[in-house]
Amino acid sequence: MREIRGRWRRPLLGLGVAAGAFAATARPALAHEKWFRESSEFPLRWDLLFRPLPLAFVAAVLLAVLAVALLWRSRGGRGFLLGPEALGATEERRALFYGLVPLILGVHVAVPLLVNGLQGNLFSPDNELPGVWANFLGFAETGIALALFYGLFTRVAASALVLLWLTGLFVMGPQPMLDNAFFLGFAAFFFLVGRGPYALDRLLLPRLEPPAHLAGYALPTLRIGLGLSFVVVAFTEKLANIPLGLAFLEEYPLNFTGALGIPLSDEVFVLCAGAVELLVGMLILFGLFPRETVLVALVPINLTLTVFNWTELVGHLPIYGVLAVLLIWGRGDRNPELWTKGLREGPLAADESLKRSAPTGPVEVKNGDRIAKPNG
Repeated sequence: MREIRGRWRRPLLGLGVAAGAFAATARPALAHEKWFRESSEFPLRWDLLFRPLPLAFVAAVLLAVLAVALLWRSRGGRGFLLGPEALGATEERRALFYGLVPLILGVHVAVPLLVNGLQGNLFSPDNELPGVWANFLGFAETGIALALFYGLFTRVAASALVLLWLTGLFVMGPQPMLDNAFFLGFAAFFFLVGRGPYALDRLLLPRLEPPAHLAGYALPTLRIGLGLSFVVVAFTEKLANIPLGLAFLEEYPLNFTGALGIPLSDEVFVLCAGAVELLVGMLILFGLFPRETVLVALVPINLTLTVFNWTELVGHLPIYGVLAVLLIWGRGDRNPELWTKGLREGPLAADESLKRSAPTGPVEVKNGDRIAKPNG
């Protein structure tokens, strides 16, 4: 025990220092300015990005990602934080957790879809649907939300979620949809694995179960979708939209660096926040030190809850879900068979359900049902 403590003391100490610095410089980093500040009067300003100071922040992030990637490679793709297996979780219990993952993610994404659909918003509070679109697309959102919540016709709902996102490109424009690219990650995830063993699909419609060989692609696509959203928002709300960030800080004075004795101008503070968001997004996108990235990112995400209350809580639920899963999962692709086992076995084993539901041998049709004929 003493040897283990000595081994992990230095990495954990370094992580704690990093988390403290991250939180101190990026409290509003992961808050969505567009949710709380009218953004239509603030178009993207790419000309302001291509100045020495903003470019220096972007270059610093790229160099940091490169350094982290080299460290990740030198460690053989292993992080510093202990995973469940190192803390005593057996393969059976880890497989049980993997079976719960689609249920957890289904609930986390269904709630904001339902809330925004009922309010006539597409995916997020800043995307208010115009005219009759609020009725049709809002209805579609609520339907998708309920399907994912109960796990009924899950793959159909996932396909509908993609169509809804694509429709948003024409109704709302590319930028709002790219801000919400993580919904595409959720759609891909549920299309690839369904809603798992705790779903009405598995209970009543086992023939709609996705093929087992697709399961290995599910979490990577989910992770990539979330990372892409972080990267896009880092530019659309901060690095390439500094006026929006300044207007946000004017209305919500969250630049507290003066209280720490290191006062930063609001512009530098916005650039710091954007750089942090870009860094987090790229680390998640490329799967570098996922547990460490998630643990640190959760600090600024949660610090703003007391400022922005229920709107931010509901809007961030899908992000919370993915981060929680990644915190446990790490790089679980080291044992893809265990992931597939957790999804397809459990209380309602997918393959066995299919076997039991498909009679073998001679059959007869009676009242519309296929029934196996008795032998002889």
